[in-house]
Amino acid sequence: MTTDTAARASGSILVVGGGISGLTTTLEAAEVGYEVFLVEKNPYLGGRVSQLNQYFPKLCPPTCGLEINFRRIKDNPGIKTFTLAEVVKVSGGPGDYDVEIKLNPRYVNENCTCCGECAKACQIEVDNDFNFGMDKTKGAFLPHEMAMPARYMISPKIIGTEDAKRCLEACKYDAVDLEMEPRTINLKVGAIVWATGWEPYDATKIDNLGFGQYDNIITNMMLERLAAPNGPTKGQIVRPSDNTAPESVAFVQCAGSRDENHLPYCSYICCMASLKHACYIREQYPDAKIYIFYIDLRAPGDRYEKFYKKVKEDENVFFIKGKVAEVSADASGDITVTAENAVTGEKVSQTVSMAVLATGMQPSAALNKLPADLKYTDDGFIINDYAAGGMFACGCAAQPADVVSSNQNATGMALKAIQTLVKR
Repeated sequence: MTTDTAARASGSILVVGGGISGLTTTLEAAEVGYEVFLVEKNPYLGGRVSQLNQYFPKLCPPTCGLEINFRRIKDNPGIKTFTLAEVVKVSGGPGDYDVEIKLNPRYVNENCTCCGECAKACQIEVDNDFNFGMDKTKGAFLPHEMAMPARYMISPKIIGTEDAKRCLEACKYDAVDLEMEPRTINLKVGAIVWATGWEPYDATKIDNLGFGQYDNIITNMMLERLAAPNGPTKGQIVRPSDNTAPESVAFVQCAGSRDENHLPYCSYICCMASLKHACYIREQYPDAKIYIFYIDLRAPGDRYEKFYKKVKEDENVFFIKGKVAEVSADASGDITVTAENAVTGEKVSQTVSMAVLATGMQPSAALNKLPADLKYTDDGFIINDYAAGGMFACGCAAQPADVVSSNQNATGMALKAIQTLVKR
């Protein structure tokens, strides 16, 4: 491992996380004249939004919001981005932080033109993490077609193989560098904004709901990828077991949420996501029937309430108030969802082609604590200490939120970071 030392920059801001919150914080601070370092652990910017088919409030595709942000980042000389990067250590205090960042190897350098010859030469396939492992990708790959930076990478899993050599030989631009090693850089910043986002709750931990046991039980984020034109099925929502059109789909709300054994809180947007998913399915399959099992349906705000009312008018969408107790499968792959109807008190069972678990948001920091002096809730959300200043959390690092709320919050945290610098 080699070490580079970056120039010590006075009055600069570090943003950790390149999802929608991190992008907003970065741009808001940079476009009023501050130098911003943006650090992202993935090989691309865009975070969870880049994995969506459509997002609220306008139900537009990720390209709608991310494309313009990527252009603004490229056009701003005050922004320096680091992908495949992670913060290792933070020392110092408000106005004067020393930050050590580890840069992991991409095995492809800036010469890459995205010609794709390395992928053509590669024979080994690896799980496609962008699609939650629902398909495979070549060991040399572009994370997705809208990836920023627009540069291929070589999976560490094929380094040292004949395939890696094939990638090297196929590249006409000297872009493949199999000798890349991890290295560290050191930054001097005045403020830090943690936009570390969220992870879908691990549905395999919810034993009674069958995820990982039956092929035709998927999560809400997996459905989002199935519906996306750049997803594993090119936008066609099909049963994983046999790739057939589902005649009926059940949604299990609060899968692991509002449950003291899993996530005790409401993740804010899951109900709306399932209503959106119901629309995806009904648009593709006019005769499909949708069953939504819920504890309480939460549609925060006037716009969401109107969306809920619109979905309720669909005669093929059925709402069942009751917590799901069990999900099982038969030999054909059909799924049976069993719950107690909270209105009638009766035990109800519904057999469907497939089931979707509306799993909640778990803050990334709950799974991997950050290397800084931060305070957390019991659930892993970062608590902002405005009195101390210097370091702030935004978006889903601080609380469950939708894109609109995350952007509003990120703008506020950009201002808090600037205020820290102004006080120096």
